[in-house]
Amino acid sequence: MTTSAAYADFAAREAHGVSPTYERLALAVSRDDALLALLDTLPPAKRQPNLLFGVVRLLGGPVDDPVAFRDFTESNWPAVAAGCRSRATQTNEAGRCAVVLPVLAALPQPLALLEVGASAGLNLYPDRYAYRYGEHRLGAGEPVLDCDLTGTAPPARRPEVVWRAGLDLNPLDVTEPADVRWLDALIWPEHARRRERLRAAAAVVAADPPSLVRGDLVDDLPALAAQAPPDATLVVFHTSVLYQVPQPRREAFAQVVRGLPGHWVANEAPQVLPYEGLPEPPDAALRNVLALDGRPLAWTWPHGQAATWFA
Repeated sequence: MTTSAAYADFAAREAHGVSPTYERLALAVSRDDALLALLDTLPPAKRQPNLLFGVVRLLGGPVDDPVAFRDFTESNWPAVAAGCRSRATQTNEAGRCAVVLPVLAALPQPLALLEVGASAGLNLYPDRYAYRYGEHRLGAGEPVLDCDLTGTAPPARRPEVVWRAGLDLNPLDVTEPADVRWLDALIWPEHARRRERLRAAAAVVAADPPSLVRGDLVDDLPALAAQAPPDATLVVFHTSVLYQVPQPRREAFAQVVRGLPGHWVANEAPQVLPYEGLPEPPDAALRNVLALDGRPLAWTWPHGQAATWFA
């Protein structure tokens, strides 16, 4: 896919109906030959819309006006390019816990959670957050994660987590203001509620920080998994991570994780982690597939706002 096509696809399938600002901006970039030429000087993995827009926002640039965005990006291209090269899209949306929770709560307890691509580790605390599935409320305090759940009953309990660890090439630390600013820059402009969730989830994590290990999801996963307590159910999980991993490494990761004890929970786009016999998605927008041990269970919305279980 060309860079132009990637930005047009992002506008149509990810931002449409979710972020008018980013839909408009991505369409403008997809038609701007000068910006596309600059982006094509970056490695393919560093041309992502989320990454570019987040870096520009972190640098104080405008994203609400495509013309002002183009002028800022062109005028500050060395700094923008350096930010894109040194950073990665590490959106750490705690709301995704809401679509994973029904699976985690149904596994043998207690759990040892190991997240691949953990970013700052906000998704390692599904036992600490509160949830609202329509009229069904689970837990107390903040943040409250809202999710429209169809096709299955909401979980009756939160999981019992006795060990948690994350693996990431560049772990972030919610006690570091610079890392929190980057997480904030990755949240789409209109999503004020997600910013509130980020602050609330970061406070939960900062009070009891997880073990976050800098490492590769293939080479370093077995050693970290071996640290989990043997009397707990190991759960290796990830959500919207593998699209940043080259295809051969995805296949190597799947082989490694299948060889570990416990369970594998994946929440990835079907183009990234394909399954046979998937039902038709609800619409043309980007959806992830929630799967347990390679068995697809549900369509999920990218930020955890809804999940539709397969019949």
